[in-house]
Amino acid sequence: MNENKSNLIDIWKKFKKNKMAVISLFLILVFIISAFLAPILAPYDPALQNMSYDGIPQPPSLKHLFGTDNYGRDLFSRAIFGTRISLLVGFGAVGIYMLIGIVLGAISGYFGGIVDSIIMRMSDIMLSIPVFFFILALQVIFTPSVWNVILVIGFTNWAGPTRLMRAQALSLKESLFVEAAQSFGAKGKHIIFRHIIPNAMSPMIVTATLGVASAILMESTLSFLGLGVQEPAASWGNMLMRAQEYMTTAPWMAIFPGILIMLVVISFNFLGDGLRDAFDPKTN
Repeated sequence: MNENKSNLIDIWKKFKKNKMAVISLFLILVFIISAFLAPILAPYDPALQNMSYDGIPQPPSLKHLFGTDNYGRDLFSRAIFGTRISLLVGFGAVGIYMLIGIVLGAISGYFGGIVDSIIMRMSDIMLSIPVFFFILALQVIFTPSVWNVILVIGFTNWAGPTRLMRAQALSLKESLFVEAAQSFGAKGKHIIFRHIIPNAMSPMIVTATLGVASAILMESTLSFLGLGVQEPAASWGNMLMRAQEYMTTAPWMAIFPGILIMLVVISFNFLGDGLRDAFDPKTN
């Protein structure tokens, strides 16, 4: 226990040296808190229309901090609720494909042989498919929704984490603590879930952090194309889609959701870089 606590302290000390990673962690926490408190922080119902503006988007003001769209909906409220969608997709999709990748990769690396060959050929097939176009096709076939986005991204991006986990398992199964567990008669399932996976989590956490940024960007792209989150639900992607017609007359409709997407994606990327350096035993 003391050794684990000491390791965590060392990781935190190294992480703190990366100022951009610390700032990014703070911004991500702000986004997460905003998502949880969206009903409290949003001054208006994000789907509430105000047609008294005659379909003319209103610029930012004290009444509407981010302005309104052509339906009179408050963009600040929609942006806050859009944070929920983006983080739900990011964490949900990454949680699915990391779970698949960690389990399959550990099994593949530990057992080897025919099991390893089957899993690796499956991952080769997934890696050979242009994932984004595959997701587009699936979204066309199925009714677009936030849950479909999560499931489609989650079940089409597991090949990379599987290969990374396999590499970790191949190395760890030769470790002394694994050999000791085998000598005491521990079964493969016990060794995989109690020894290999816990000791391989450092690179997997970094991969997951970077994956959240990619999943959020993919959701925004799908929603922008009309194949993601559907209105009246608010997402940053469909806010950008709605802004296309008003780029010259109401640029704020695109600027604010665009800035939010940029901030959250950059924050997760910097956080991933910081965690990678913190977990690396070669860094001081």
